[in-house]
Amino acid sequence: MTFVAGLTLAHRFHDEVLAPILRRRLPGLRYAAGLLDGGSELLGLDTWRSTDHDWGPRGQVFVAASDVAWIPHLRAALDTDLPAEFLGWPARFTGEGRLGVADRAGSRHGVTIHELDGWWCDRLGFDPAAGVSTADWLATPTQRLAEVTGGEVFHDGLDGALSGARARLAWYPDDVWRHVLAAAWTRVAQAEHLPGRCAETGDDLGSRVVTAGLVRDLMRLGLLLHRRWPPYDKWLGTLFARLPGAAPLVASLADALGPGDWPRREDGLVRALEAVAAWTDGTGLAAPVHARSRPFHGRPFLVLDAARIACALRAAIIDPVLRGRPPLGAVDQYVDGVDVLTHARRVRRVAAALSVTAN
Repeated sequence: MTFVAGLTLAHRFHDEVLAPILRRRLPGLRYAAGLLDGGSELLGLDTWRSTDHDWGPRGQVFVAASDVAWIPHLRAALDTDLPAEFLGWPARFTGEGRLGVADRAGSRHGVTIHELDGWWCDRLGFDPAAGVSTADWLATPTQRLAEVTGGEVFHDGLDGALSGARARLAWYPDDVWRHVLAAAWTRVAQAEHLPGRCAETGDDLGSRVVTAGLVRDLMRLGLLLHRRWPPYDKWLGTLFARLPGAAPLVASLADALGPGDWPRREDGLVRALEAVAAWTDGTGLAAPVHARSRPFHGRPFLVLDAARIACALRAAIIDPVLRGRPPLGAVDQYVDGVDVLTHARRVRRVAAALSVTAN
């Protein structure tokens, strides 16, 4: 069987199977359709390995709130008419989970049906059609934003409502962007002196553990500085390495994490810190800092003193309310629990509670 990229498979399934069914069975239906709900294919990162689970032609169909009465008829039409397979890939399944081979007796398929406004609220906790507030931005994990702005819209017969909502989520407003970047640099400032101190005491493992956290923060920073939503960790390195001009920085980070002694690892970390600092200056979001490494309080290891970059970004924030917030940033900069970040109501409760109590 020839591998077909998931987005290609889903788009063809819509055009060649799903849309003809809807035109024939429900000719008056106004709908939108796409693939926006998660999975490596939304980022164009799926491979043969992806096909071992949750794989097959799929997508979402969206209707307006005024047309929810159509949903039972739409579901019945798809349950009856969708085929068992498409281009050799299973399109119907039995049992728990979308695993296995095509089964003509299977009752489940990969097309889900949603009222559009409700889907946004379930997925993000708010409807971007009504606007995106600062609180909305800061309570939304970047993985979710990568998903809903990635993927593809196959058809938008709802007067552009689906495409318009996605466009509103394309990127942070500048002040929110500054706040998120400042929070990221604050995290770096809080840890950048620790790898050297660990190494000085002979704790090479601890030094590498702390360095790994800094590397992750720098990779997320690099994506944010290039207006790319950082994905969850499985794809972080892949997308970071694809940034323009990233190759020297990838080499520096590899040296920082590598098997060499502390001076070599420190050199890699310092080169990476200075490179990401230069990227930050290049955004024009704040007065340039031109940060270079220097000793940490006279100790024999180098730091960037990253707090000065965070301060420059915070000083450039125009909104006084946002400027007055503690430098916590977006919710996935201080929460990493999957069962929180993948649950819109939970993650918004955490973010809302912290915004009230943090001061």
